[in-house]
Amino acid sequence: MTRIAFIGFGEAGGVLAEELAARHRISIWDCKLTGEQRTVMQARARRAGVQAADSLAQALSDAELIFSTVTADAALEVAQEAASLLSHGQYFLDLNSVAPNTKRCAALAFQHATYIDVAVMAPVPPSRLATPMLAGGQGADALCERLKGMGLNIRYGGEAVGKVSAIKMCRSVMIKGLEALTTECLRGARKYGVEQEVLASLHASFPSLGWNDTLPDYLISRVAEHGRRRAAEMQEVVKMLQDGGMTGEMSMASAAIQLALVEAMAHAQLDYASLEPFCWQRLADSLET
Repeated sequence: MTRIAFIGFGEAGGVLAEELAARHRISIWDCKLTGEQRTVMQARARRAGVQAADSLAQALSDAELIFSTVTADAALEVAQEAASLLSHGQYFLDLNSVAPNTKRCAALAFQHATYIDVAVMAPVPPSRLATPMLAGGQGADALCERLKGMGLNIRYGGEAVGKVSAIKMCRSVMIKGLEALTTECLRGARKYGVEQEVLASLHASFPSLGWNDTLPDYLISRVAEHGRRRAAEMQEVVKMLQDGGMTGEMSMASAAIQLALVEAMAHAQLDYASLEPFCWQRLADSLET
């Protein structure tokens, strides 16, 4: 039984912690445990079979593996804080979607514990432990074998911290960009009453993607549910591109569209749970009214 800690108990962290709790001892720490949602988070932890810690230090104190699954804008600060609490023999797995340089800056803080760069290559909830991941950094090759034995679908991606994150973030240019484009395209099409014609045209051009089926709902639902977190990730994508001498203009726009939708929902007092089962047309109409 491996002692594991999760920093961040949101969608990805919650799913992975619950899956691993069947065979391992899991403690969790989340910033919400210090606020108004403390009772709710503690109840979630009990249902998942994990122990909610009273502090970050308590969660990390005897953990062999530490999974960081926080928001992109908090990832570096969390890594630096955790580094000061860890010692030899502990592994810090940074699963956050941030720029390669952000991962490299985080790794510099680890003088004792081992820092592992992890890229999560697909949404976690559908596949859970089978979600494909890549790991990089010194010691990542041996750790991957251990993690595979625990049921994770993870592959070694090289010794250089930042490489696997570059793979993930370049992928996000396309995936989050497609979500943003679909949101803007179909809200506009709904406004002008031409969504059926637009979707039929998209299906004719790309018949294998599902424009005439569930794809539009899926893509827009990801923005509606996680737009704020995804916008923060796209800001990290922009940093990555600018570090490489590019402007990142498309990714800036993707971040703006992701954030704009959830802010419009907040202004209209709409939360994602109230929209389930999700229908993009219903959301568009609700925002119009």
